[in-house]
Amino acid sequence: MTHCLANKQVLLGLTGSIAAYKSAELVRRLREVGAIVRVVMTENAKHFITPLTMQAVSGYPVHDDLFDLNAEAAMGHIELARWADVILIAPASADFIARLAQGRADDLLSTLCLATQAPIMLAPAMNQGMWQHVLTQENLHVLKQKGVHLLDTAEGSQACGDVGPGRMLEPNEIRDKLNALFATGQLAGLKVLVTAGPTHEAIDPIRFISNGSSGKMGYAMAEAAREAGAEVTLISGPVSLKAPSRMECIAVVTAQEMYAAVMRKIADYDIFLAVAAVSDYRCQAVAEQKIHKTKDKLGLVLERNPDIVSAVGQLTRKPYIVGFAAETEQVVVQARHKRKRKNMDMIIANQVGNHLGMGSDENAVTVIGTKEEMTLPLTSKSKLARQLIVMIAKEVRKK
Repeated sequence: MTHCLANKQVLLGLTGSIAAYKSAELVRRLREVGAIVRVVMTENAKHFITPLTMQAVSGYPVHDDLFDLNAEAAMGHIELARWADVILIAPASADFIARLAQGRADDLLSTLCLATQAPIMLAPAMNQGMWQHVLTQENLHVLKQKGVHLLDTAEGSQACGDVGPGRMLEPNEIRDKLNALFATGQLAGLKVLVTAGPTHEAIDPIRFISNGSSGKMGYAMAEAAREAGAEVTLISGPVSLKAPSRMECIAVVTAQEMYAAVMRKIADYDIFLAVAAVSDYRCQAVAEQKIHKTKDKLGLVLERNPDIVSAVGQLTRKPYIVGFAAETEQVVVQARHKRKRKNMDMIIANQVGNHLGMGSDENAVTVIGTKEEMTLPLTSKSKLARQLIVMIAKEVRKK
């Protein structure tokens, strides 16, 4: 199984059920595959397992108070809802299922479920009679209609002595179901080439021209494409990020090296995601030794680097090309011209500055295609990448 939970931010909710004892093991299983887990507990959940236990296994303080002033000063309920890539409630009691179906927001966990834009998954756990009761089943139907992801229950002996359905699934099963939520398969069978990060253009042996790209957006796009089932190759300039797993990673330094790597590979790929912030110019002559500070002024003669996206756009059999445009003014206008000029199918435009764009963990963009434009609001780059991959997959399948 391809694990898609690495670096995913999982908000795990615990409600009042004896099955809460399994939640500590669930946290361990999620962290084993690289998920970042934070725990929210209802008051009833704390009767079955202690916050100290969940803090120990997750590595983070447990959240349990809707009106925690300290939490509001740092990560309050709205910020916590925004933080999550997914909210997983395991165990989900009959009472919590009923309150969520009614749209109640009378504790921290229910409030988070109403405030979040992230998907919600429930792993129910209750007595077999409660599980099979018509009101519970109606509540489950309401939640399913609202897009909540509902896991089945297991059958067997229960803590009360009854035998039947209603047991919470085992931690490994829940982890695999959660993993499948991100493994969409939307790009299954396709090959995706991604460029990421900056390039460095040498001035002398210890100095270079570059830009503020961190590579975070490109790496997020590569991971999102892999989660969607694509075979991915990532060509990256110098960054401090860990190389993603389960894909080919090629390290380059200069724009010319990135150009050569792309042109060597591109013929075999269906989609080209040009996310890298490639230097437009390089020094015409690189000093063999360090340039010392002996003059008041120093002149550098620069020459153009090859334009990677334009070169790919001119190929007879060109892939579906998605470019990125980081602009400081007239963002959308500049991006429209750039898309047409370089023969791209889609361009993602964003404003640089004010803690947005290069180097930041969040971004807001405008997606510009051949016929449509759409603005995506501020969110984390990992979430943004998944939104973009859904849009890209839809357009590619049309073609």
